[in-house]
Amino acid sequence: MSIEKKEKQALIKKYATTPKDTGSPEVQIAILTGRIKNLTEHMKTHKKDTGSRRGLLTMVSNRRSLLKYIKTVDPKRYETLIDSLGLRG
Repeated sequence: MSIEKKEKQALIKKYATTPKDTGSPEVQIAILTGRIKNLTEHMKTHKKDTGSRRGLLTMVSNRRSLLKYIKTVDPKRYETLIDSLGLRG
């Protein structure tokens, strides 16, 4: 249910704020979004996989917390990130 290494590196490269950035909130949210999308597809076929469902809910909660942090620190960055990831409608 994890994302592939190449896909993860592409996300890091796209959302990094500096060349060696791997841990900024933008990068973390982008990686979590990729993992959430993969796990959502898995859950469509394996409806009774409660362990994966719990992990999915944990990731969604984590992403929500990071988004809330960015929204309070810099609302402009928040809007840009939401638009680029295609979240919220």
